[in-house]
Amino acid sequence: MTQPNDESPQGGFGAPQDPPPGGFGAPAPPPSDAFSKQPPQAPPQPSAPTPPAGGFGAPQAPPPGGYGAPQTPPPPGGYGAPQTPPPGQPPQDPAYGYPQAPPPGGPAGQPGYGYPQGPPPGQPGGYPQQGYGYPTTPMQQQYGTPPAGGGGKFSTQMKIIVAAAVAVVLIIGGGVLYASGGDDGGSGKETEASSAGAEGGEGKGGEGGKGGGPAGGGEKAPAETKAKVAFQLLQPKVTDTTTVHGSWITDKAYVKTGVYEVAAYDPAKGTKLWSVPLKGQLCAASRHMSKDYRTAVLFEEGKPTKENKYPACNQVGVLDLNTGKLLWSKSVTSAASGDRPVKFSEVTLSGTTVAAGGTGGGAAFALADGAELWKPKADADSCYDMGYGGGEALAAIRKCGSYDEPKLTVQTLDPATGAPLSSYDMPAGVEYASIVSTRPLVVAADVGDTAGDGSGISDFFSIDAATGKLIVRISADADRYGARCGSTEVETCQGVVVGDNRLYLPTEEHEGGGDYGNTNEIVAFDLTTGKLAGGKADAGDRWTLRPLRMDGDNVIAYKEPPYDKGGQIVSLDGSTLEQTVLMENPDDEALRDAESSFSGDYAEILYEKGRLFMSEKMLSKPSSSSPDEKRYLAISYTTTG
Repeated sequence: MTQPNDESPQGGFGAPQDPPPGGFGAPAPPPSDAFSKQPPQAPPQPSAPTPPAGGFGAPQAPPPGGYGAPQTPPPPGGYGAPQTPPPGQPPQDPAYGYPQAPPPGGPAGQPGYGYPQGPPPGQPGGYPQQGYGYPTTPMQQQYGTPPAGGGGKFSTQMKIIVAAAVAVVLIIGGGVLYASGGDDGGSGKETEASSAGAEGGEGKGGEGGKGGGPAGGGEKAPAETKAKVAFQLLQPKVTDTTTVHGSWITDKAYVKTGVYEVAAYDPAKGTKLWSVPLKGQLCAASRHMSKDYRTAVLFEEGKPTKENKYPACNQVGVLDLNTGKLLWSKSVTSAASGDRPVKFSEVTLSGTTVAAGGTGGGAAFALADGAELWKPKADADSCYDMGYGGGEALAAIRKCGSYDEPKLTVQTLDPATGAPLSSYDMPAGVEYASIVSTRPLVVAADVGDTAGDGSGISDFFSIDAATGKLIVRISADADRYGARCGSTEVETCQGVVVGDNRLYLPTEEHEGGGDYGNTNEIVAFDLTTGKLAGGKADAGDRWTLRPLRMDGDNVIAYKEPPYDKGGQIVSLDGSTLEQTVLMENPDDEALRDAESSFSGDYAEILYEKGRLFMSEKMLSKPSSSSPDEKRYLAISYTTTG
């Protein structure tokens, strides 16, 4: 277990609790609710939910508004009711099919996408909330009903019960769908992902680059889009919940964090090329790489002992992902920590500057040799840098004021000196904010805890990085849109990408056009006007779309499949959102189960030039009921060779 017992929550995204038997990666049998992608079955008997015990990343004293913390009372009409635009901001264009505020004197808007418009009987103000960090996809529903006090989704059991009741009332006959046959694409080579020894945007792993593909993207559809499994890496054995955040693609290797190590694998065969042992478990990693494939990581000061069960995450280091070397590592102190090393929770990279941050302080280092460049200055107003966003530029979220009345400022920084180049004061009611992109500068925040679902997002702020002036504030109703950001960590947003002066967002899942099964769309907002840019990418019945990264002016997205299909990688035209299929994964049942174990916020998904890599972010000890069950650290698909 990697959480120190004396520091604030580290997990971001409402870090998951200790997982139940089966672990995060264990595939679950298909559920049977009318809202899922599975065929209907007899519903199980409901049981009283049991909140999980606080596991890795579980907050010791959650801050107000943190994930899983009780939310503020919903606005009149419950969450999802039409909101009043902020002062000085024009109302936003209606999103596709969603309920809008009726015009003065006009009739009420029609409910969109089949979402309920009022609370169920006995529920004040809205639906019972589900804490963020709990899976909502069919493959993840094995984790059970979340504890009370979280976001606004049905629990799995409730959905099953409601679905069954609807089926009975409407007398809908349930048919059984059978998995389609076809080429399984090969079983792929299984490789044990071993632990290290006892002593042990930029870049292709992130935002992709410009190229000559469709509409300016570098990724091109192959002649044959049917993929096969290139390799599978079995999970190393662990005795407790273990963080394995971090994966990158270089021109020579696929690099993945393991247990007390970072290792590189042949992208075609999965054979291990090199391994860098770490003296403590890795606790955070930058999503960015330099042009020569260097990246920054954080790891603990040592391995757990009886005297020090939770080693502090205070080591900053830089890895050369081409040569497999730890170029340097070090810790630093601050005025607030005395002679004790600063504890960090996240790290980023911009140009030749590594910036690490956390509630205990921050610091910046030279990428080449680790020379300390600067530290954020404390002042009389108790200001400190909450964290940094990297990539093409460097930005910080700076927090000042008291705990009860915090004041947040977004600053663009000179990477070499840390001097602010511009500043934008976030509105009152913002306790945490996340940097989605540094160029253009886009920030996400939950203003006044109005999101209601623990996603950390009620609004996006498009900011002029040169002047610090707000360009436009984009309302993103959490009932409508599916992106998520962390709280105490600044650069942890998922399901949202920025490029070509647009913000690309998935909608929340909703009922599709068939008899059962969910679907969603990806839409785009103009970062200058704040309006929907037109067009949308439809996932199709029983499929859901998740944006991964930009590819020039295009968007690379993963299509999460229904239970009887393999997933897909598609390229979306940045202007029209027209889809081009780049990869179709095998439909074979065993491979579907392996793919579905990497899902949602618990997986890292990278795609590059005909190769797809899916990996875990966190490992857990084997289930006592299924100790020999195969679980994977990573799996790779390919359309090449």
